[in-house]
Amino acid sequence: MRRISHLIYFILLLCCYAAQAQTTELRQNHVIWTSQSQNSGESMPCGGGDIGLNVWVEKGELFFYISRSGTFDENNTMLKLGRVRVKLSPNPLEGKDFKQELSLQTGAVHIEGSNTGLKADLKIWVDVFNPVIHVEVKASKPVLVQAAYENWRFKDRFTSGKENNQSSWKWAKNPDIKTAKDQVNFTSNGIQFYHQNTGKTIFDTTVVHEGMAAVKSQLYNPLFYLTFGGRMQGNGMLPGGTYEGTYAGTPFKGLSLKSQSATKTQSFEVYLHTEQTPSASTWQASLQKTISKAVQSSHKALTTTQNWWKQYWNRSFIHINTDSVQTEAWQVGRNYQLFRYMLGCNAFGQFPSKSNGGLFTYDPNFIDTAIKLTPDFRLWGGGLITAQNQRLVYFPMLKNGDWDLMKPQFDFYLRILKNAELRSQTYWGHPGASFTEQLENFGLPNISEYGWKRPASFDKGVEYNAWLEYEWDTVLEFCYMMLETERYTGRDIKPYIPFIESCLTFFNEHYQYIARNRGSKVFDAAGHLVLYPGSAGETFKMTYNSTSTIAALKTVLTRLLELPDEYLSTEKRTAWETMLKRIPPISFREFNGHKTIAPAQSWERVNNVETMQLYPVYPWGIYGIGKPDLDVALNTWKYDTLAVKFRSGIGWKQDNIFAARLGLTDEATKLTLVKLKDSGRRFPAFWGPGFDWTPDHNWGGSGMIGLQEMLLQTDGRKIYLLPAWPKKWDVHFKLHAPYETTIEVKVKHGKLTYLNVWPESRRADVVNMLK
Repeated sequence: MRRISHLIYFILLLCCYAAQAQTTELRQNHVIWTSQSQNSGESMPCGGGDIGLNVWVEKGELFFYISRSGTFDENNTMLKLGRVRVKLSPNPLEGKDFKQELSLQTGAVHIEGSNTGLKADLKIWVDVFNPVIHVEVKASKPVLVQAAYENWRFKDRFTSGKENNQSSWKWAKNPDIKTAKDQVNFTSNGIQFYHQNTGKTIFDTTVVHEGMAAVKSQLYNPLFYLTFGGRMQGNGMLPGGTYEGTYAGTPFKGLSLKSQSATKTQSFEVYLHTEQTPSASTWQASLQKTISKAVQSSHKALTTTQNWWKQYWNRSFIHINTDSVQTEAWQVGRNYQLFRYMLGCNAFGQFPSKSNGGLFTYDPNFIDTAIKLTPDFRLWGGGLITAQNQRLVYFPMLKNGDWDLMKPQFDFYLRILKNAELRSQTYWGHPGASFTEQLENFGLPNISEYGWKRPASFDKGVEYNAWLEYEWDTVLEFCYMMLETERYTGRDIKPYIPFIESCLTFFNEHYQYIARNRGSKVFDAAGHLVLYPGSAGETFKMTYNSTSTIAALKTVLTRLLELPDEYLSTEKRTAWETMLKRIPPISFREFNGHKTIAPAQSWERVNNVETMQLYPVYPWGIYGIGKPDLDVALNTWKYDTLAVKFRSGIGWKQDNIFAARLGLTDEATKLTLVKLKDSGRRFPAFWGPGFDWTPDHNWGGSGMIGLQEMLLQTDGRKIYLLPAWPKKWDVHFKLHAPYETTIEVKVKHGKLTYLNVWPESRRADVVNMLK
């Protein structure tokens, strides 16, 4: 008994030591500024639940933009909910002493300032479990607090040209496109604000233009009477009047609240609510219920929020060269943590974190001086999802253990499943879900990408678009993520099985349908599906048997068939086994006598710059460390002229991931430095715009994946540790592996100094590859 007690004590001591080490390392990653910002382009992210704030102090005043998941207007622009401005009088933020800190440990932003003997601390934080923003002021002497809500949508704004890239209209020639005004007013010593979609929306135009009017009543429509906004109020604060101004070239109107009297402490809250309802009074009543619920739990809100962030950081982490802060290698680890913080701010959103800025976009002229538009602007749309980009945001959550954060992305697809199935039934008369690459939040292709000037005879189910035509397969990456959550966690994924099966059904049915219309034979001479016409990403177009599609179908079908018996009936299992046998083999070609993976059996043209021939390496895992024919994949990396030409670390490029998967340590290291070193903007993880926008979330996501793959790879039950890790980088990391496995590792001076595996039985599957 004494030995057992000593062992338990020793284990607890180790756990306490590890937790303390993680706290110290995490604190190193806090972002601290000792000077004020020049504009919103030098803002700092803050958030929680499904709310994101851009926080900055400019000329002695605190500002923050408010964003929330799912705030789509009539045009499918993702509108910000406004801007808040805070000013103290007398003002401690007008002095020379200043500090602004993002505390990752608590999820909050802290601001300190002092001026002529007056000191003040301001804390901005978001309740993770209720849609509430908290602002708290503590001063060494009594101060007056003015908190103003500022809105630039005080009248209808007609949009045209580049500004329509923020919506789903893109390059449509329509003079009537406008952003409708918000409703903003004082009510009961507070400020109420909301936007309500009324009348016709882009959904209605899209349905008619794409030939889906006959089934319109059956389609999911997230824009119909969508109403979103909130209320700002504070105890002891009263309406303080209105004013007008201009910020970053955009006119606005402000409504202010002022504290009744000077005091050492003051706080106010912004409560948010979103609902689909044609009645503004119904939305207001629901908002009041949200406020009442939040007030009832306010005594424990801070504690529960901080506990959530504590668990989040304890779940996984990567810290690099903590003895050499500010070096580029250290930046890689720090920025990994910062980007994961940004993803954590949309843990419970109804909609996924968008790859083109997430919840943290800001005035566009601070990204591109030629774009003098409102803070609502972002390239590539608001409600529009680009699957190739979105996958990079969500794949890293598997090894992070952030499986709950994947729910918004998975549920997004579940909601639009019926719409995708109706496309197949309407256009081609066969079952299966037809998902396109550029996908609206209501499950149809973007109206401009679908094509405004389409030949009358062109297939109505296909986008008349040189980049996107026949690109169906990107949805399979999300099918794979759903399947992998079962392998990683053992959780029940039965709600997702009909979705996965419907996506697979589309390929099985559609390519037989096309072949039947083309001739008398449905399969090729070997009994395989003929995947023509197809596409390898946006790059290799009009493909015959695209390698990325073949690899996707093989991997998803194989993984589906590996599920426990309760997931599939005998009949279903037999059907999917039959389909798997019908998938054609991957094609190859040679460069100077070296066998390489071909992008497809054949293709007509090259449109973009994606290295699709390496998708069998990632994400599909057919080639890699510990797998057969690794030399073929390495040859593709080394000798394929387009693979070499396209190589980059910018934006959504995933060459860093390929290099790690292939065990190419030097190449993976160099590309990871490009991905995850400081962005060049004041906030170090606001990368971009790359190919998209700032902050570029698929830039950050691809960087996260590559770093994870340098540290940890798996093949079946095998766990390959440090397969592409540079010996000159020290690291302390905690990541997750399939079969409910957690790995914590420390490497110091090129040697493995600490390894902990949960459960212990999985330690036998670990292969240390540190060279």
